[in-house]
Amino acid sequence: MLSKAKMPETVWETKLRLPLVGRGKVRDIYAVGDDKLLIVTTDRLSAFDVVLPNPIPFKGKVLTQISVFWFDFFKELVPNHLITADIGQMGLPDEIIKNNGAQLTGRTMLVRRAKPLPIECVVRGYVTGSGWKDYLRTGAVCGHVLPRGLKQCEKLKEPIFTPATKATSGHDENIDYQETVKRIGQSIADQAKALSIEIYKKGSDYAASKGILIADTKFEFGLLGNTMILIDEVMTPDSSRFWPQDRYQPGQDQPSFDKQIVRNYLLDIQWDQKPPAPELPSQVVEKTSQAYQDVYEKLAGKKLGH
Repeated sequence: MLSKAKMPETVWETKLRLPLVGRGKVRDIYAVGDDKLLIVTTDRLSAFDVVLPNPIPFKGKVLTQISVFWFDFFKELVPNHLITADIGQMGLPDEIIKNNGAQLTGRTMLVRRAKPLPIECVVRGYVTGSGWKDYLRTGAVCGHVLPRGLKQCEKLKEPIFTPATKATSGHDENIDYQETVKRIGQSIADQAKALSIEIYKKGSDYAASKGILIADTKFEFGLLGNTMILIDEVMTPDSSRFWPQDRYQPGQDQPSFDKQIVRNYLLDIQWDQKPPAPELPSQVVEKTSQAYQDVYEKLAGKKLGH
């Protein structure tokens, strides 16, 4: 664990002399010319759609480095938007390298600017989360009728594609495939579905070999001309449910490698899930930071370079 005396400097937000395209819950995004973006992943953490006041040390680096790992892992399967994650190779102005280089190192990607699909491409390999709630209510998830008698967190015979809308605020909304086709067209929908399931299968098989079960995950795709490419983050603890394989037991909630540590704390103190969010105790911050780092080390087989 990180002792309080050794807590590293965290990155809450970045202020670069580049056009700011957007500042999301976690990422700061800048324009680099007309066709590239600089994505900086901070240590901000959101829970229940509210950004918490405490940054989580190393979180941004973990999310970036896991995505870089998967982009390389899947590169023969699908092209992606990553140009480089080496700030020395990004062609940034000397002033930015000098003033912000230490802050940006390890948490920054230079990417091609694509046109994002207006849906989240969610794949579920286990029945959990909102999918479990839908199953209990209707026996189906996003139009997929599932077998009767499934247990909470039970593995499905085959992963299912359960897309969602992209909400500008609040929660994304689950939609069925018919609605997906209406929004993006049959051809693009078919391609996104096939790629999502194929990527999930390959990635979850690899993760399982490292002791991690990926219960579900969210992909984002964009169009670069007429080519569909993988964008944003890929199979990180923020876009996926990661469960320790050696503690998996269907019929109950699972222990988690992701920010569930924070969610559980907030539920325990009965926070009303409305801004402002409460300060997190140092031990919760430290435990969450370590959980993020543990995921990277298991997947990549090496320690995160601090």
